[in-house]
Amino acid sequence: MSNLSDDRLIVALDVPNALAGLNLAEKLGDAVSFYKIGLGMLTGGGLALANELKEEHGKRIFLDMKLFDIGATVENAVRGLAQFDLDFLTVHGDPYVVKAAKEGASGKDMKILAVTILTSLDRADLDGALIKSGEIRDLVQERAGNAFAAGADGIIASPQEAALIRALPEAEGKLIVTPGVRPAGAALGDQKRVSTPAQAIRDGVDHMVVGRPIWQADNPRAAAEAILAEIRDV
Repeated sequence: MSNLSDDRLIVALDVPNALAGLNLAEKLGDAVSFYKIGLGMLTGGGLALANELKEEHGKRIFLDMKLFDIGATVENAVRGLAQFDLDFLTVHGDPYVVKAAKEGASGKDMKILAVTILTSLDRADLDGALIKSGEIRDLVQERAGNAFAAGADGIIASPQEAALIRALPEAEGKLIVTPGVRPAGAALGDQKRVSTPAQAIRDGVDHMVVGRPIWQADNPRAAAEAILAEIRDV
């Protein structure tokens, strides 16, 4: 892996299929060492792409599946995915889901990251989903603490809640990974709770996931390098 790369930046391969994902990775070259492959590409060869990027190109892989089911099903699904020796896998942050996922990942290095509250949601969305009342930041902190207690290796949360989570005693030695990072001047897209890359790092984020501002850019490598330059000295 090139020492030019900085794995604090994870590029989301939110493109239609594995061929497009591989093409983007080739454009980014040694500037990027860590990629996220999500549910949207699962039927487009996502697992095959994950294997190719890891085995042939030495990249780290974050599989963003946000698994949510009964415990036995989650455990079996994670056990199957763990055979691919990927780096991160997301599950919903409910404690029983986290515990089942950790059982499924037992003996492997794959980190289980718990989703707190999606960064695309606001209070009105939570009301519609019958989520209990309260400020989102408070609910995120509470869900993060519960997930850590259940064994989660890290948390997915918006950068706006990162400092609160980092302050939890249970967060010692745990990962905070955030989507919702947008360079200054970038369009928000479907994200509602956002921050700049440098501020996210200052707030305790270990890895930031950036998609559209990179893959929609005329020059994706230059866009990635601009983000890396912003966080280099933070």
